[in-house]
Amino acid sequence: MRSMSDDHTHVQEFFTARAADWDSRFPDDGPAYAAAVAELGLREGARVLDAGCGTGRALPPLRDAVGATGVVLGADLTPAMLQAAVRAGRGTDGQLVLADVAALPVRSESLDAVFAAGLIAHLPCPAENLRELARVVRPGGTLALFHPIGRAALAARQGRQITPEDLRAEPNLRPLLAGSGWRMTSYVDEDDRFLALAVREA
Repeated sequence: MRSMSDDHTHVQEFFTARAADWDSRFPDDGPAYAAAVAELGLREGARVLDAGCGTGRALPPLRDAVGATGVVLGADLTPAMLQAAVRAGRGTDGQLVLADVAALPVRSESLDAVFAAGLIAHLPCPAENLRELARVVRPGGTLALFHPIGRAALAARQGRQITPEDLRAEPNLRPLLAGSGWRMTSYVDEDDRFLALAVREA
């Protein structure tokens, strides 16, 4: 059985190897990120976390949404990804934190929302990790699980089939969220985006 540190090492190696050219591989994703952030319905002054922020592509639209008085945090496990975010000029849009989403250095119920792009496939303990995201969000706060490509299109790109066990399938994701402190409010899985929204239960 793999340990948590094995999982961390694997995730870090995967993303470290891809950090330098990540943005150039997916140059057209910006509008999809902005549209997904808009669905969070953030108000000016809100506090939001980009969990597993990578190169920080969600940080500019998150900053635009919460304005100068809001708080934007970008947390990632991989130093090379955070360095790429800084090189891309996104370090000014949010406070970048080297942190594991399984143990966030954030006070309980201190945030209004969490945005997570492409994160769920890399969570070592999904129920536990989603519970940790719930911990830092106030009751009534929101979660967006996003990917700029739908499940079928992503599987085709990777040369594999979607399996019934896929965590992002609605029949799997809805109860997973419900058991972790979230209530799913909408679910979209189209070729050009995947977006599940949920509300933090009281």
